[in-house]
Amino acid sequence: MTRRSLAAALLALLLLWLVGYPLLVTLTQALEAPRWTLRHFVDFARRPEEWRALWASIWISLVTVGLAAAIGVPLAFLFERADFPGRRVLGSLVALPVVLPPLVGVIAFLFLYGESGFVARAIQSLFRLDAAPWRLAGPAAVLLVHAYTMYVYFYLFTRAGLARLDAALLEAAEGLGAGPRTVLTRVTLPLLSPALTGAALLTFMTSLASFSAPYVFGGGFRVMTTQIVASKLNGDLPAAMVETVTLAVVALVGLALLQRSETGRVVAGGGRGVAPARRRLGRSRWLVAAFGWALAAFLLLPHATLVLVSLVPRSTWTIEILPPVLNFSNYAALLSEPERLRPLVNSLWMAVVATAGALVLGFAAARLAVRGRTPLGGALETLLAIPWALPGTVFAVALSATFSVHAPWVGRFVLVGTAAILPLGYLVRNLPVTGRATFGGFRQLDPALDEAASSLGAGWWKRLSRIDLPLLAPALAAGASLAFLTALGDFVISIVLYTYETRPISIEILSSLRLQETGAAAAYGVVLAALSAAVFFLWGRRADEMRPPG
Repeated sequence: MTRRSLAAALLALLLLWLVGYPLLVTLTQALEAPRWTLRHFVDFARRPEEWRALWASIWISLVTVGLAAAIGVPLAFLFERADFPGRRVLGSLVALPVVLPPLVGVIAFLFLYGESGFVARAIQSLFRLDAAPWRLAGPAAVLLVHAYTMYVYFYLFTRAGLARLDAALLEAAEGLGAGPRTVLTRVTLPLLSPALTGAALLTFMTSLASFSAPYVFGGGFRVMTTQIVASKLNGDLPAAMVETVTLAVVALVGLALLQRSETGRVVAGGGRGVAPARRRLGRSRWLVAAFGWALAAFLLLPHATLVLVSLVPRSTWTIEILPPVLNFSNYAALLSEPERLRPLVNSLWMAVVATAGALVLGFAAARLAVRGRTPLGGALETLLAIPWALPGTVFAVALSATFSVHAPWVGRFVLVGTAAILPLGYLVRNLPVTGRATFGGFRQLDPALDEAASSLGAGWWKRLSRIDLPLLAPALAAGASLAFLTALGDFVISIVLYTYETRPISIEILSSLRLQETGAAAAYGVVLAALSAAVFFLWGRRADEMRPPG
């Protein structure tokens, strides 16, 4: 066995231990190994609430796909195919909801549209109502948050697809007498089907894994992610194991079906020429521009609300429509009190450690698979991709079950309750992000460069440091930035695995809300959003600087 084959085998075993082994342990616990009974699965099948939660996860995800497509696709056509004042700026602002970490976006919605939020207070005062005009809870509230945050996937995917369309195909259809509707339904949309299916896949999987919105707004309405956590917190571990396995199976089946649909819808002939020219709107361009700015203001309202509420001192805002007192006391407390600063420090160091680990593993797997041409290359890529297909709740429960027992001879150690379990959970969840970035980067490199350096006597370290790393810097920066942002704002893994000493910023936000410290919760949210935006901007700029010329 060559050194590359040995290294690939060892890396595959490590990834299998991180990714596959916890899922296997969860399955064996659900089956009560070594007795191997289906009793808990039978109990699951007999409980109506389990089926309601499972069906809720599926239909919420399907409806979310429909709502996100209904919002994102028309917006993509508007901003990509029409020319009007402010189009570029507005086109970027429309994508802003994707920047907010999930929990931060949810609490921003709570402050704006909740029963005691600005809009509800204003309507209650205007019409002199005795109570709030609505209650933001249940499936409608969950779908509202999902539609607001996930339409961006359809918007970005469809805009990218429209930018790659070949104008000659559309002109040929028009030349043959096809009207605008026929061109749209028979030419444009079929050519966009790969982009639309990719957006549907991402939206469905994201909605299926969603936890923050159902947890905060669900009330008595439960999906499988919240059902799993509820079972675990109630001490019903067998039920949590069965629910975890069930959700994992549904996620994998959904992924397989959607990928099959995506493969079948690839249309040849698109994206090889010049994109269609944007349509000039004439006098109506100012009306469209006004609509764009109104839409941008609406989308920025949750961001502005979060900032405003963060300036409200504790116990100073009760029944007024607008806060009577605004100052920076919440930020001062966050930075000066050690107990309030600890969650921020925890989130930062854990995100850095998890990102570094995921980046090293992703880079090693891609280099061995692509450059080393090892027979295990496909297995390495698959192991890196598995965490993307499964909801975070599934992996959180699987890691909790695996690393709560001291059995080194079977690869199990007591990590639950220690400072190591959260970074490990973030690392596993971020393997697909860094893995896809490094695999894509390596596949774009010319193998002749490595071969030429090797023929000139350069060892593996020199080839790595002088060729691979400089050329892969943009891809590595992109993967690292996304992984860091995901770990920094994580809530799903955290709520299952945290302790008081290791609580991250997302858990502190939830704790502040429970203690009625809305200003403190908003301040944490603003800091988290600002850190996310700063890291994204700085790493993106750094990636551009490191991009090789030409």
